[in-house]
Order: sequence, then structure tokens, then C-alpha cells
Amino acid sequence: MSPYALSMLMSSLAMGTIITLSSSHWFLAWVGLEINTLAIIPLMTKMHHPRATESATKYFLTQATASALLLFSSTMNAWMTGEWTIMDMNSYTPTTILTIALAIKLGIAPFHLWLPDVLQGLDMMTCLILSTWQKLAPMALLILTSHQLNTNLLILMALASAVIGGWGALNQTQMRKIMAYSSIAHLGWMTLVISFAPGLALLNLMIYLMMTSSMFVMLMTLNATNMNKLSISWLKTPTLAASMMTGLLSLGGLPPLSGFLPKWLILQEMTKHHLGALSAVMALSALLSLFFYLRLSYMISMTSPPNISNANLTWRKKNDLSLINPILVVLSTMLVPITPMLLM
Repeated sequence: MSPYALSMLMSSLAMGTIITLSSSHWFLAWVGLEINTLAIIPLMTKMHHPRATESATKYFLTQATASALLLFSSTMNAWMTGEWTIMDMNSYTPTTILTIALAIKLGIAPFHLWLPDVLQGLDMMTCLILSTWQKLAPMALLILTSHQLNTNLLILMALASAVIGGWGALNQTQMRKIMAYSSIAHLGWMTLVISFAPGLALLNLMIYLMMTSSMFVMLMTLNATNMNKLSISWLKTPTLAASMMTGLLSLGGLPPLSGFLPKWLILQEMTKHHLGALSAVMALSALLSLFFYLRLSYMISMTSPPNISNANLTWRKKNDLSLINPILVVLSTMLVPITPMLLM
């Protein structure tokens, strides 16, 4: 792709998100989401392959449906209340439609089926953008309207996301699909706490973005798209393989790594609201996710092929991400000691 076209698309992607983040009017927020969607479609199809075209088509159709529902809910709310303000969603039907629209945008269960298929057809850099940057605008709208949304519906979607996100990845061997199901499971935790403590949901989102970014950067460095390629990474770059193992355990939420911090705080918040049974189910659902993260960690650290190929290995290539990598790894694994400062 031409550098001029790429810079224009990336600028549009940034502009769409910034418009949505800074808007207080539903129509302006909708315009930002549309710019965002239209900017990423050419990035998806830059890899000239039928699978990429299929992913772009699926993504466009689901996002267009979600945008139509969002516009419909905001129009209905304006008709009932006379207000287009984002913070003024008081009617039951518009808020329910809005919740469904934002769940489709983010890939929260039971509206998650598009996410693994779309990610599987894209290159790693576009997967990184789709898993991190594209979550910002819809999640901001969800946080802004969290005090007006149906709490029971959000809790049901959160439970479904945590269970499906853990269960769906158990039988996967493709890293992009595993990261998609990981995204669904993490979004479940964010959705669970968003009605009770929106600030905690935002903290969870920030930590998730750092952990996912570090994982995708390491996968790009190793050029690993499936579990078989991961198993020979120890022979190429032992340090990076150890970092990836730590990053995977952090994604799974094992203490004392950064991924443990949001789960710990969310379970604490849920028990404060006397939702002990719900907290127990969410903690048990985290075990499903932890199983496939441990399986990946085992493949990276404890398996090696019987012989080393003499082909050009990935560590021989010059890597432009070598400066970003250590910063992201440190942030995604060592944030627990500064928990009091984050909660101030």
C-alpha cells in the first residue's frame, strides 16, 4: 500500500476515534464510529487474498448493523425525550437497543461470532489495530452511558462472554483466533463491572490494551501465526520466548503479574455489592482461559523440534518493533506493585 494512502487511513482511524471520544451529541458520536469503520476496511483488504476480503465484508456488515441500531436507538431516545445528549438516555427501549449495538461493535457475547473469523483472515498489524484501537470508541460510549443501561442485561452478557471466551479457545491452534477469544473473555470482565465502577472498567481496558499489544508485537517479531510455529520460538530467541510466556500468564490473570490486578479489583467490587455467587462463577470461568494460556506457555517454554531447520529464520530479519517490545512487556507484567497509585 502507498505510504500516502496508509497515512491518510491511519489519520482517519485516529480522527474517527477522537471525534467519538470528544462528542456529547449522539449524531457526532455515530459519525466518528462510521469514519472509524470506513478507515479500517482498506487496511483489512491490503493483503490481496480472498480470506482478507471475506473478513472485511463480514466486518463491514456487522459494524453497519451495529451503527444502524445505534442511530435508531439515539433517534428513538430523541423522539421520546427531545434530547440528543449522550448522557441523557432514560427510556428502557432505546437503552436496550444501544447496549446491543455497542455489544455488536465490541464483540461481546452473544454477538461475538464475527470476531474470530474476521481476525483469522487479517495480517497481524491489522489484528492489533482491531483488537486494541477499535475498542476505544465503543467502550467510551458504553462507559459514558453505563449508569443508564440495564444492569441485568450487562451481567448476562458478561457471564456469557467470560464462559464463551474461555471455552471457545480450548480447541484452537491458530493464534489469531485464540487472541480473538481472549478479547471476548476480557470484554466480559469489563462489561461485568461497568455498571458498578466505570473507572475500574476503564483501568481493565487500559491493562488489556497493553497486554494484547505486547502479545501481538511479540507474535509479529516471531512471525508466529499458529501453535506449531510458537513451539520453535525458544530456539530462535530465548529471551523473547520467556517474555511471551510471562505475557500469556499475565493475560490469564495469574499473580503477581499485571493481568491479576483488574480481576482482583473487579472480584473485590462485586463482593462489596453482595454478588458473591456471580464473582465465583466469573472466577471459575477465568480457569477456562487460564488453561489455554498455560497450554501456550508450555508449548513455548518446554517443547522444541527434533532438529533445527537451516532456512532463513525470523531472528535474522531486521525488526522495527525492538524498541516498543520491552516497554510493553514490562507494562503488561509488572503493574501490580503500583496498584495503590492506580486506585487513587
